[in-house]
Amino acid sequence: VVLVSHDRDFLDRVVTSVIAHEDDARHPGRWLEYAGGYSDMLAQRGAGPAAAAAAKAAKPKAAQNAAMNATIKPNGSSSRKMSFKDKHALETLPGQIDTLQGEIGALEQTLADPKLFGRDPAAFDAASARLTQIMDELAGAEENWLTLEMQREELEADK
Repeated sequence: VVLVSHDRDFLDRVVTSVIAHEDDARHPGRWLEYAGGYSDMLAQRGAGPAAAAAAKAAKPKAAQNAAMNATIKPNGSSSRKMSFKDKHALETLPGQIDTLQGEIGALEQTLADPKLFGRDPAAFDAASARLTQIMDELAGAEENWLTLEMQREELEADK
C-alpha cells in the first residue's frame, strides 16, 4: 500500500517505511527508502540537504530547544495543534482513570474474601479475569494520558 499524507504523526504510527525524494547536486532526482515512520526517516537522513539547511538557519537556542523536543516528538513542528480527539481524550481520561481505579478497588475487596473461592469458584475466576483486564485498561489509559499531556505541554512551550 502506498500512503500519501501530510499528517506526520499519523505516518509515524502507521507506516513501516518512507520513500523520500533526495534532491542534492550529486544525485538529482533520487528517491530513497527509509525504514520506520517519518521521524525515523528524519533521524536516518541526519546530515541530508534539508537538515544542513535547517541547521544553518537555526539559532543556537532554537537548536537546543529542538533537540529537547526531539525526545518527546521527533518531528518537532511548532505550528501543530492538538486534534479535537486528542483534546477530548485529555479531558476525559482522568475521569476514566478514576472510574477504573474505583472498579479495581471493588474487585480487590471482592477477591480479599478468603471464602469466595470455596463458595463460588466461577465468581472468583470472573473477578480475577476482570481485575486483570481493568488493570491493563488502566495502564493503557494512564500511558495515553501521559503522552497527550506531554504533547500539550510541548505545544504550549512552543507558543
